[in-house]
Amino acid sequence: MQNAKCNMQKLNLRTRLPFAFCILHFAFALAVTGCGTKARAETVPDGPPLAVPAPPAHEIAIEQVVEAPPPEPPPLPEPVPPPAPKPTVTRTPVRPEREPPAPVAAQPAPAPQAPPAETTAVRGASVADERRVREQLTKAATDLNRVDYKKLSPEGRSQYDQSKRFSDEAQQAIKLRNFLLAQTLADKAATLAAELVR
Repeated sequence: MQNAKCNMQKLNLRTRLPFAFCILHFAFALAVTGCGTKARAETVPDGPPLAVPAPPAHEIAIEQVVEAPPPEPPPLPEPVPPPAPKPTVTRTPVRPEREPPAPVAAQPAPAPQAPPAETTAVRGASVADERRVREQLTKAATDLNRVDYKKLSPEGRSQYDQSKRFSDEAQQAIKLRNFLLAQTLADKAATLAAELVR
């Protein structure tokens, strides 16, 4: 019997639960729709209109922009004097007068003439200088080949062109055997090219 009583209570609970759930939802819906209405004032207050102040005067400040002075043009390379023309020596054939031949033992053997020390030093220095200049020009050309000219800004293109000009001028200075000027120009070309690669 106790079992039957327990089953009856469960049955009553099952029927009451959905009913209570529906009532709860209905109350919630009423509360939501009731809160959704806005309170309105039934009368408009009488009174003078509000005085709106005038907007402040707009003052436009004009800034004076000082333009930067134009960049100084690169120094022109020092003019290289043309090489002095070599004097032409005309030789006239000399007919030796007939003299009795001297004994061979009596004539001293001519000493071999060594080139002047100054000439060899200049030649040695010029070969080393030329090698250094050519290394710098190769480095500049390698760096410039790594740069995409189309992707450069106008300033970058100007720098690229200037590096090319320095390289060309250095080549001309090498041809004129002016290695001091060639070294300076090659250094400038390599420096500009290295900045473009960064």
